[in-house]
Amino acid sequence: MNQPIETEDRVDPAALAARLSDEMPADIAEALNDQLPQVSAAILQNLPLDTAIGVLDTADLRDAGEIIEAIPRDRVVPMLSGMSADRAADVFLELDEPVRSDLIGRLDAETKASVAPLLNYPEESVGSLMTTEFVSVPANWTVAQTLEHVRRVERSRETVYAIYVVDPRSKVLLRALPLRRLITTDPDVTVLEAARSRLPVTISVDASREEATRLISKYDLLAVPVVDGSGQLVGIVTVDDVIDAIVERQTDEVHRFGGMATIDEPYMDTSFSHMIRKRAGWLCVLFVSEMLTASAMQGFQGELERAIVLTLFIPLIMSSGGNSGSQATSLLIRALALHELKLSDWWRVALRELPTGLVLGSILGAIGVVRIALWQLLGFFDYGPHWPLIALTVACALIGIVTFGSMAGSLLPFVLRGCGFDPAAASAPFVATLVDVTGIVIYFGVAAVILHGTLL
Repeated sequence: MNQPIETEDRVDPAALAARLSDEMPADIAEALNDQLPQVSAAILQNLPLDTAIGVLDTADLRDAGEIIEAIPRDRVVPMLSGMSADRAADVFLELDEPVRSDLIGRLDAETKASVAPLLNYPEESVGSLMTTEFVSVPANWTVAQTLEHVRRVERSRETVYAIYVVDPRSKVLLRALPLRRLITTDPDVTVLEAARSRLPVTISVDASREEATRLISKYDLLAVPVVDGSGQLVGIVTVDDVIDAIVERQTDEVHRFGGMATIDEPYMDTSFSHMIRKRAGWLCVLFVSEMLTASAMQGFQGELERAIVLTLFIPLIMSSGGNSGSQATSLLIRALALHELKLSDWWRVALRELPTGLVLGSILGAIGVVRIALWQLLGFFDYGPHWPLIALTVACALIGIVTFGSMAGSLLPFVLRGCGFDPAAASAPFVATLVDVTGIVIYFGVAAVILHGTLL
């Protein structure tokens, strides 16, 4: 990766623009990400207008708001007007007032009408993800009229692979007509006659982005039309927008599942202080939570003094419970995200995870018994005359802890979803901490029963 240029004086923007002008917009955006926003702004001004618009339209371009602010108003307004409405709205959200209002006020009426409504939708809604640049025609238009219309407007539309047929008066969406069908149909028939009789798949403007992803995946769509409460077509969500949203969402969930706050910048571009701030908070929370483990062990101090051999298996017991809980949490978070499960399915999951935990715990318990027996019989370590009881204690504790870990890890996402939180907040470290504390209690509770009268 190139080192960022410190000042604009060290680079010739015109020369760099000439060198980059034949590259793909995504590659130019990647090159600009290595420069300071002021330098990127100077380079964009030296690129052909269409190329500059394509670069700004690239979701991977970082610091787009700062770049826009560094470009003179008379130069940047044509760029913003040429961008797709949804991407322009994203860039405007990065701007502070009064710059945002000033730039919106300078847009032409058509662009302003396309962009302004998108700024008012909640961030995680379909409305914030959709674009208003689609092809729609009245139901009484002929195929020939529609084809001519597509030729005129295709450069200003996000996609022309689907033409949306609306009622001439109410503007309610009636049908979705694929471009292929439009091209191969008799030019003299109406588009409503050319379209298939079935109603199009639609999504509400207030629906979640996850629902848009599910519909596009389920019906193999390139775009899904977005309608308001009266059925009027207000926008479309395209598959590339969904992919961008998925990447952003999964990055956020991976960070949280690892037990840290979300980092928006690439790893190597994240400053040391920013990295510390993002990681320290969750780490401190988890550390304080782990103190409960120490408190639990203090409660069994007498048992530890009388049977010091039990301490040898504490790491083994605790890690097994945490691992089983993390496995279950990963499976359930994914299933909930894909809508394979509903909140009302929690009891089905519990009935499934209970025997699963018992079997997995039994497998680990058997391995633990074999390990203790081999070490004792082969002379690797002397666990004392009551080693069979110690082996039984470890086996039973593993069954209990792994079962508890599976149940806790599988039901915690349901609890969080029911309380209105993101299930991804049930991070692996959080589940492991919960199981660690409970595991100590289970382990020494089992030991107190089995070893009573011998070691305890």
